[in-house]
Amino acid sequence: MAIYNSSDFYAPQSEAEALPRITLFTMFRLGLFQVGLGMMSVLIFGVLNRVLIRELGVPGTIGGLILALTLFVAPARVWFGQMSDTKTLWGYHRTGYVWIGAVCLAILAAVSVQVMWQLGSSLQAVGWTTPTYLWTGLLAIVFALYGLAVSACSTPFTTLLVDVSDEDNRSKLVGMDWSMLIGGTIVGAITIGVLLKKLTLNAPIAELQSSINRLFAIVPLVVIGLAFLATWGIEKKYSRYAARLAALNASAASSDLEPSRIGLGRAWKILTASRQTRLFFTFLCLMTIGLFMQDPVLENYGGDVFSMEIGETASLNAFWGTGTLIGLLLSGFLLTPRIGKRNTAKLGCLLVVGSLVGVVGLGFTHSQALLKLGLLIFGLASGIVTTGALSLMLDLTAAATAGTFIGAWGLAQAFAKGVATVSGGILIDLGKRLFSDLVLSYGLVFLAQGMAMLAAVWCLRQVDVQEFRTSARQAIASVLKAEAD
Repeated sequence: MAIYNSSDFYAPQSEAEALPRITLFTMFRLGLFQVGLGMMSVLIFGVLNRVLIRELGVPGTIGGLILALTLFVAPARVWFGQMSDTKTLWGYHRTGYVWIGAVCLAILAAVSVQVMWQLGSSLQAVGWTTPTYLWTGLLAIVFALYGLAVSACSTPFTTLLVDVSDEDNRSKLVGMDWSMLIGGTIVGAITIGVLLKKLTLNAPIAELQSSINRLFAIVPLVVIGLAFLATWGIEKKYSRYAARLAALNASAASSDLEPSRIGLGRAWKILTASRQTRLFFTFLCLMTIGLFMQDPVLENYGGDVFSMEIGETASLNAFWGTGTLIGLLLSGFLLTPRIGKRNTAKLGCLLVVGSLVGVVGLGFTHSQALLKLGLLIFGLASGIVTTGALSLMLDLTAAATAGTFIGAWGLAQAFAKGVATVSGGILIDLGKRLFSDLVLSYGLVFLAQGMAMLAAVWCLRQVDVQEFRTSARQAIASVLKAEAD
């Protein structure tokens, strides 16, 4: 993820004054791109995930691994960020990559669903034989390419947010951008729920195929339209990149600190530079696993235990998203200013554990309404822990290496989410072998998720901002200096 430290990119005053400032309406326009990504997330992780595992009978381990490939290609974000820095498309550093990436992810989403049907037909006809393995491999490749397409458009878009904003309005833009990403998840969940409303539980494959194909014809086109609407004319009018790049090149230290030169080697060295960076890196990974291990199983949990139809399980994301938005606002404006960043993160972690226990317990009631309430609470807890962790992360970095550290954190989070997705698939298969009761089978996933979150709390208790300020910054500086030498 190519994120720049704004202090390194201040243009000369005369040039900065000549550029218009983005308005609230422009911020909203840019957020439409994130709405599209949120909708696609529900489509892939909410609909295809359930159909692949529950309706087509693919084991959770294989399904989780296929889905995780969209995340394991995260190192490509660094490459796409560097490409958008150095090579223009149609005269734009960012916009061209956003457009091409959006078109590619829409096409690949449509291709993936067709390959999925072929995999299901082969599995039903000949079982796990060579043709089925070949279709599984092809689906894995398509999902990996889909992940690359997401990286190709989302990384330049994130950098565009920095390009068009100034230090005094960047927090507003990022806040609106994050909120609209969650909003896109909610909108996508509701829209998909409506479009699939006529599908009954255990619907015939032919009926299922027709409805899903229609869904994958409509939503990706909407996403392409939102990507163009969000970015059309923005970079040309508002981008400060050229002026900031000129200022950066004039700095004697630019060759060493330029964030666009982040590589996996440098990212790893930064993340392990001192005891405090290692602790916080471990905390972030465990927290991410604790938040996302249920990704490949949640919709299947709703179908198997609560007898929910496909459209209804897709709409579960709306309750999680609504809770997350409330949690972000509650913690950002009320909790964090009063109890501090670390205590906010700790409280969020513990609330996540409690909500996961509740989600398992609600399985014995088989009440769909209570499950939705439980996911609303889980989303609330997720929003609180996210605010605390992100706020704390900004304290645990030096200004000169902020871009490097945040970029490395983005890679770490993506890999941790991929590990969580694979682990969730493996654990649900294990749970079904160990327990005859489906609630207990799925409960094994949520239990492991809660344990990861408790381990994150243990790491968080040892994180010390003051120790970081006295030792970790010097260690990071030593890493960069050694590379420069």
